Amino acid sequence: MTDDELVPLPADFADRFEAEERPPCQLYVISPARIDLPAFTGSLKAALDGGPVAAFQLRLKDVSDDDVLRACEALIPVCRERDVAFILNDRADLAARAGADGVHLGQGDGSIAEARTLMGANAQIGRTCHDSRHLAMEAGEQGADYVAFGAFHDTTTKPSHYRPTPDILSWWVTLSQLPCVAIGGIFPHNAAPLVEAGADFIAVVRAVWEHESGPGAGVAAFGDVLGW
Repeated sequence: MTDDELVPLPADFADRFEAEERPPCQLYVISPARIDLPAFTGSLKAALDGGPVAAFQLRLKDVSDDDVLRACEALIPVCRERDVAFILNDRADLAARAGADGVHLGQGDGSIAEARTLMGANAQIGRTCHDSRHLAMEAGEQGADYVAFGAFHDTTTKPSHYRPTPDILSWWVTLSQLPCVAIGGIFPHNAAPLVEAGADFIAVVRAVWEHESGPGAGVAAFGDVLGW
């Protein structure tokens, strides 16, 4: 089933329902695809000290399992000291071994049920849903703790041809209590429509790590749009 088989959303769909109160939108920081340790430990500390961050996702590409586990060992304590959830990308098996708080699964990264078995009932398991209402509903039915939509804007971090519009966020928060994450090319100057549409979290990468004044300033720059 594709979203083309679903009834198109009227522009005022979310306005037809009484909105349930949800916590304010929060920041979800994702790592660069490659990091250097121990230097990145200091960069992460700076980022997390720059403002309220709800979650940090370690997303490394083309590295060995041992490298991922070493990075987890170095970075999990930084998150724990600041009460920030530590999420590992893709690999529930490594997330369980490392003692991560959760795992983020792409559509090809295994089942939510398998991840739950590996990580336990309290783990935070997220699922990428691109621009698909069907995939989001499916993830919810399978026991995901959050769903992620994107990419909302052009991105070089993880290029994607999917381009949802903010109304998918409004639709989701109207129908589901599960949190939703907006991702893809998000910076302070373009985040407001996603926050206003109902995103529970905005996930950011380059806006933090490539900020000209450093990662702490990159996080702090979201203060206005997130109401800090």
